[in-house]
Amino acid sequence: MRFTNLRNPNPRRRYFLLGMALSILVSNIRAADWPQFRGIHRDGISPETGLLPQWPQDGPQQLWMADGLGEGWSSAAIANGLVYITGTLEKTGYVFCFDLNGKRRWKKSYGPEWTKSYPGARSTPTVHEGRFYVFSGLGVACCFEAKTGDPIWSRDVFTEFDGKYPRWGMSECLHIDGQKVICTPGGAKASVVALDKDTGKVIWACKELTEPSTYGNPQTVVHNGNRMIVTMLQDSVVAIEAETGTLLWRQLYDEYHIDRKRQVNPNVPIYYKGAVYTTSGYNNGGAMVQLFDDPTKAKRKWIDKTLDTHHGGQVRLGDYIYGSNFIRFTRGNWVCLDWDTGKVLYEDKWLGNKGSLIYAEGMLYCYDENKGEVALVPATSEGFKPVSSFTITQGKGKFWAHPSLSDGRLYIRHGEYLMVYDIKEKP
Repeated sequence: MRFTNLRNPNPRRRYFLLGMALSILVSNIRAADWPQFRGIHRDGISPETGLLPQWPQDGPQQLWMADGLGEGWSSAAIANGLVYITGTLEKTGYVFCFDLNGKRRWKKSYGPEWTKSYPGARSTPTVHEGRFYVFSGLGVACCFEAKTGDPIWSRDVFTEFDGKYPRWGMSECLHIDGQKVICTPGGAKASVVALDKDTGKVIWACKELTEPSTYGNPQTVVHNGNRMIVTMLQDSVVAIEAETGTLLWRQLYDEYHIDRKRQVNPNVPIYYKGAVYTTSGYNNGGAMVQLFDDPTKAKRKWIDKTLDTHHGGQVRLGDYIYGSNFIRFTRGNWVCLDWDTGKVLYEDKWLGNKGSLIYAEGMLYCYDENKGEVALVPATSEGFKPVSSFTITQGKGKFWAHPSLSDGRLYIRHGEYLMVYDIKEKP
């Protein structure tokens, strides 16, 4: 649209054209979606601005709340004006869909769910190009139409590739890489496979790897033009050539994982400045792996034993890594590391508990997993100093679902409840 006519001396004409221009600009502004586990890039970071720098004493305004979601530990995915979340009712897994006002659009089953230790839905839906994808706790990958919830395809990759269940079932959130859906059956026939996102057919299976899954969430890394899938398995962090499924490199945990009986490796790998960072709980710590021009080469750069994140994720901002560590099942501190060296910049206590965190506009949004406290914390390397907090009172069980953030709204799941809060700063 040309704006030269705004100089027209006719005031009515000028204001009419100005109004048209502004309406066009506003109509092209779209809220930042949170379409999968840990956001747009699976890194826990939202690009949104205009958020409250501090909350009221009782917390931000609650806009709506949904209950009846059943058992589950998954987070909300928000895309194209709809909210998706999974839950288990009577041993069956469901995806629930709501509009942005909290009205339920539909509830669709994706089949049997995990019913053993800590029963409930695990997988956060991954919404992509008019469809969404879910991985059941029993290892079945499913694809649905995003608007209606109508099923498109499903594939039992766990059985097909002779998988082995970790103690708490399959807890992966499916990852989209181009035409491929990446999933980790952790089988004797292949640890990691790529399915065609439209049909569910196998594109490749990395048969060089036969390690079991330990709840890993893959990430795509592009280093010097080399596209690779990086994920954590039972015994190692691995990189797989994205197009062919060929194993590129593998780094064993043996040098620094001290608890080999309780393998829990669900945290999404982080790539930055030519290196990959991974971490695990149970005092196993984390490590930085340096990549090279040759995509088959990788070398461990440093090991840190302080930030051993259990399953709450980390956030990397500039040269700093933020997260909570594992002291014991119910305890942990909040930590900041230097990216280049692994040096601990702070380790601070907050309620004595660990939890999950995400980031937006200079602030960390932290969710304590034992008491349900939600805190707003400036993201600095100078210490963990909350400026606001409030407590989630609805729901039962551990507060393990990660927060989600979209269009000035904070989504918090606890048990069968989903709470939505207004965190947008008012003009």
